[in-house]
Amino acid sequence: MDTRVLIAGAGPTGLTLAIELARRDVAVRIIDKAETFFMGSRGDGLQPRTLEVFEDLGVLDAVLAAGAAPVPMQIHVGGEVVGERMMFDPVEPTPDKPYPTGWFLGQSQTEGILRDRLAEFGVHVELATALTGFEPEADGVTATLSTGETVRAEYLVGADGGKSVVRKTLGIAFEGTTDDSIRMLLGDVHAEGLDRGFGHWFGASDDPMRGMMFSPLPGTPWFQFGSPLGDGDLEVETALPAIQARLDALTGGGITLSDLAWSTVWRPNVRLAARFRDGRVFLAGDSAHVHPPTGGQGLNTGVQDGYNLGWKLADGSPELLDSYEIERRTNAARVLGISTELMQKYADGDEDAHKRGEETQQLDISYRGGPLSPAGTGALRPGDRAPDSPLVDANGKRVRLFELFRGPHATRLVFGDGPVGENGYRILPAGSVATGPDLVDDGGHAYAAYEAQGGRTVLIRPDGYVWSVD
Repeated sequence: MDTRVLIAGAGPTGLTLAIELARRDVAVRIIDKAETFFMGSRGDGLQPRTLEVFEDLGVLDAVLAAGAAPVPMQIHVGGEVVGERMMFDPVEPTPDKPYPTGWFLGQSQTEGILRDRLAEFGVHVELATALTGFEPEADGVTATLSTGETVRAEYLVGADGGKSVVRKTLGIAFEGTTDDSIRMLLGDVHAEGLDRGFGHWFGASDDPMRGMMFSPLPGTPWFQFGSPLGDGDLEVETALPAIQARLDALTGGGITLSDLAWSTVWRPNVRLAARFRDGRVFLAGDSAHVHPPTGGQGLNTGVQDGYNLGWKLADGSPELLDSYEIERRTNAARVLGISTELMQKYADGDEDAHKRGEETQQLDISYRGGPLSPAGTGALRPGDRAPDSPLVDANGKRVRLFELFRGPHATRLVFGDGPVGENGYRILPAGSVATGPDLVDDGGHAYAAYEAQGGRTVLIRPDGYVWSVD
C-alpha cells in the first residue's frame, strides 16, 4: 500500500479526520482539487460540542484566540435602531459543560488552524490534486489522481463535498430536495460605517422581516451578509454594485461596501446519502449530508464525522468500522431535521427564527442503542457524551476529566475499588486525601455527573463518549 488512508477533500471534515489518523501514527494522505485554499466565512458558527472536539485535537486555544463570542444583533428599520436581539441566551460554564455557547470563526480560518495542527505531524494538504476515479478491491482501493499518479490505499474517505466524486462513483443515492422557493443572497464584504461590536439587521419599513443581515467576522475586516430573496428577485445580481444598491434601498445610504470576497445565491439543498460506507470506502461531511445554514450544523456535523471515523479507521476492527454509518447517519438525519425546521421559520417570517437553543449545540448527541452502546440504566448510559469535571491530584494541582481524555486513547475511570490499568484513573470522593496517582473529586461534581456514589467503573471511548458503565 502507498498509504493506509487516502482522504479526498481538505475542508474541516477531511482535516479533522487526517489529524485523528496522523496523531495515531497512521499513514494518511489528504488531497484537494482546489488550486488554492478557500478564503471566506461559509460555516462560521462553531457549536459547543465542536469546541470540545477541538480541545482534544489540540487546536482550541488557537480557535478561541482567532474567533469571538456571539455579539448582539441590532435591528434597524427606517434608519433607526428599534431593538436588539441575541442569538444565544447567556449561559455560564458548568463543571460538566465548559463551553456552553457557540463561538464564531470564519471557515477559512478554522481550516488554517487545522492545517497547522496537521502539519505538526508532518502531513500537508496536496492542492491541485483531484480524485478522478477509483477501483474498490478486497484488500484496499486503487485511486487515480489528476496528477497522473495511481495510489493504493487500504481505505478511501470521500470528504469532497455535496458534489462528491466518491459518492457519485459508488452510485450512492443522495436523497432529499432542493427548494427553489427559498433563496438567499450570501457573501463576505467590507462594510465601512458599521459598528463591529454588533451584528446588524436592516429591515424594510413596510416589512421588517425583509432586509439584509450583517455579522462581523472575527479576525478579518469583513462582515458576512445575508438577504432573503422574494418572488420579485428572480434575476439577482451578485456583484458589489448590486449588493450596495440593495443595502442603500434599506438604509438610505451611509454604509459603503467594498472588497467583496465572495457572493452567491443560495437555495436550500437538504440531502442525506443512502449509506455512508461501501466496503473500504467511506463518506463524511457534506459528501454524506448537506444542510441549510440555519442552526449552524453542517460544518460541525462534518467535524464530528471525522472525529468519529478517525479512531475506528486507526483500529481497523470490523466491529468499529461497521459502527460508523449507524452512529453518524442516525445523527445526521436528526440534525437535518433541526436545520430544516429552523429554515422553515425563516421562510415563514418567524421573528424568533434567529434564536438558538440547546438542540443546536450538539452536546446532546448520543449513540445509545447503537452497536457500541450496550443497554444501560440511569441518566448517564453507554453512548452518551462523557461529562467534564474538575479534580485535584495528590500535589494539590487541579486537573479536568477532559485533560485525562485528551489523546488517541480510551480512558478508564474507577470510582471506588477495582483495577485501573493503562490510561486508567481512580477518583476518590470529595474530601478524601489523594496519594500516588489517585485523584480527588473537586466539589463532588465528578461523582454526581457519573452517578458514582456507590462506586462504578466507566470506560470512555477515544472520541469522548461513554463506552461502558459497570
